[in-house]
Order: sequence, then C-alpha cells, then structure tokens
Amino acid sequence: MGELFHNQRTEAEPEGPKVRRLGKNLGAVISGVRVSGDLPADHIDVIRTALAEHKVVVFENQFHVDDAVQYAFAQRLGTPTLAHPTVHSTGRDRLVIEGAANAWHTDVTFVDRVPKASILRPKVLPPYGGATLWANTVAAYEALPEPLRVLAENLRAVHSNDYDYAEQGQSKRTNFGSREEFVRVPFETEHPVVHVRPETGERSLLLGQFVKKFVGLRAYESSELYRIFQERIIKPDNTFRWDWKYGDLAIWDNQGTQHYGVSDFGKHERKLHRVTLAGPVPVGVDGRPSRVLSGDASEYSVIDTPRPLVGFRGDAAAIAED
Repeated sequence: MGELFHNQRTEAEPEGPKVRRLGKNLGAVISGVRVSGDLPADHIDVIRTALAEHKVVVFENQFHVDDAVQYAFAQRLGTPTLAHPTVHSTGRDRLVIEGAANAWHTDVTFVDRVPKASILRPKVLPPYGGATLWANTVAAYEALPEPLRVLAENLRAVHSNDYDYAEQGQSKRTNFGSREEFVRVPFETEHPVVHVRPETGERSLLLGQFVKKFVGLRAYESSELYRIFQERIIKPDNTFRWDWKYGDLAIWDNQGTQHYGVSDFGKHERKLHRVTLAGPVPVGVDGRPSRVLSGDASEYSVIDTPRPLVGFRGDAAAIAED
C-alpha cells in the first residue's frame, strides 16, 4: 500500500541535478532529478561523474519509478545485462532480491566481464532494519601500506559461483533463489587482485565472497591473505550505510565497491529490484586481463568498453572543494 499511496503524490518539477556528499570515502545524494529514460545528456553526465567520484549515489522521492522506468533509466547509463548469469526464475531483465545477502561481495565476479554498476530500488521494506552497506575498494587500495600494495598488485585470485556457503556462515539458499539454481552452470574466473579502471585510471581491489583462492598459494595462505585485505576494505571509515525508504533508488559502482545487505529485520519481508549494467574485463597493473577458467558469460552480458570519463577529478580534488 505504501508504494501505491506514494505514486499518487504530486511532485514539483526538478530544478536540475545537485550532488551532496555524505562521506569522505563514498556516498552522495543527487537531488533535482526525476529519474527516467529520457533524461537530458547533461544530467546523465552529472550522474556518471558523481558515481565515479562517490562510488554510491542515491536518489530520493522517486515514487513514480516502476520496473519499466528503472530499466529505461539503466539504458541511459549503459547496457543492461541479463538479471543474472544463472538465476532466471525472477525474470531475465531484473533480479528480485528477497531477504539480504549478509556477506561482503562485489556482484558477479565469477564471470570475466564484471558488471560496472547496479541500480537498486525497494519494493517491500521491513518495519525496521534491512539497510545496505558499501565499502570503497579504490580507497582501500590507496590506503594499503607499500608492502601490501606491492603484494596485491602481483596477486591473482580465482572467483567462483560455487563457493562454500557453510564457510561463509550462510544457508543453502541465496537471497534471490536456490543454491541449486545459483550453481547450475559452474563459473570460475581468474582476476587480478588489483585492476586498473578504464574510466578513471584508478586502481581497485577486486575481492569479495566469491574468491575461492589466490593463484599459486596454499589454502591456508589464501584464507589468511583474504582476511587481511578484506579487513582493510571494510574498515568502518571506508564504508557508507543507507537505510532504505520507499521512493529511494541507488546506483553503485560495482567495480569500485563491495556491498552488504544487513539481515537485521527478523522474519519481516524485504524485497528489492536490481538492474545491472555491463562492464569491462578487468585488467591488472601488469596489463594482463582476467582469464576464464570455466563457463561462458556471453549470453549474460556484452563486454563494455568504457570511455575515459571527461571531467573526473578524483577524490583529492573533490575533498579539497568541500
């Protein structure tokens, strides 16, 4: 009933995009925009630049947005992928997320063409809890002490959709389908741990819950190194939290962040709809791209080739103006 009521509200004509920073390392609210598939090019440029600089941007009071508008808006920002490489039971254009992932991850890193961004909006919210957290993997890389930075730049990791749920402390069901559907096609990809982002030239740590092992290392060595890097990624001062409201719509830079859906809402329902944008194949500091070990993701997504982002200033310049 909440969405139906809000959709009937009258809304003032937007005045043009304004970006308000919410944290030093990531997070911003964009106001003055009525999300749609026919936004002018200058609005899209502001959104793309804000996303590159802040990694997560949120629009509020977008009560008019339904699945069709969300998808049309996504098309203005890039090329939508299928909902998921293996999970199609909730539809092929958008993924219905029920519950919360309650694990830090970057979406779909088990394929070679890692999505560049996702667009998420709530459909059903619990009466309390259910926030989403994000962590900036670019800032985490930049904060590494030199010995760990050199090590990370020389590591490659195998990512798989058939990871150990028991070790992650999760149930046999994902938050958008059964484990059987999730792993029905096995995917494994070897990614550089540090990849160079084509739009901005930034370097980012590419890790998260789909990491199976580091190439050339023993299982216990992989486990300890993963813990060390992840602890630095998810430090509280490197994170941003959003408590969802009806009318919200969030976009995050998938190759520059990890995220975590907080499962603190008991048995209440939490449902969100996600549209994902195609991304490039990550390339390491040494110029070597990711390598497919198993699975073919060509049906799931095209390989996007982003152009350098004109006007991107980077975090230091943005902070200097605040």
